[in-house]
Amino acid sequence: MIKSQQTTGHGQQQKDHRPLTMGNGLFAVMALLGLAAAGCENSEKAIKEWSTNKVLVEEARSITTHFSQTGRAKATLTAPLMLRRQDDSVFVEFPRTVHVDFYDSLGRKESQLDARYAKYYETANKVFLRDSVVVATTKGDTLRAPELWWDQNKGKFYTDKMVRIIQADKTINGGRGFEAEQDLSSYTIFQNTGVVAPPPGM
Repeated sequence: MIKSQQTTGHGQQQKDHRPLTMGNGLFAVMALLGLAAAGCENSEKAIKEWSTNKVLVEEARSITTHFSQTGRAKATLTAPLMLRRQDDSVFVEFPRTVHVDFYDSLGRKESQLDARYAKYYETANKVFLRDSVVVATTKGDTLRAPELWWDQNKGKFYTDKMVRIIQADKTINGGRGFEAEQDLSSYTIFQNTGVVAPPPGM
């Protein structure tokens, strides 16, 4: 309890023993400090969430990208739209179709690839392709698959989905699990669940 003194008009001091209550004022100050602290905490939390969840996206249109290995051109990729995203890892998306031309050791085109969607993982140096994936060689061989991986380091295609292979002497419908050289010169089907049919006229 705090006592105060008041001065009368005659210059005398009159003692006042009434207590001054500070409970309400102290409560108000503490409430304001609490709101300020909560506001700061919420702001810091919001900023942290925003900076954590923010994904950097770079966009480019009508792009042409050249892939090379040991100074030699391996492939040329063209696409109408490219999105480069930087999250936990860096990857590039081609959401509106992609076309790739592959070259042999002499720089001659040996095959081509088309898909409606592609995703390139820069660290692994692999490309995931999906939706109407077609690989065709200059020799007339064709591979069709709903999904396909392209390993640039090994120069191979592989998938665990169903594939269809069309060649001059046969057509394989329904092979599951597939691995092949980039030019389709050799391939392996791990589960041949389909039908091997001769070409028309044989």
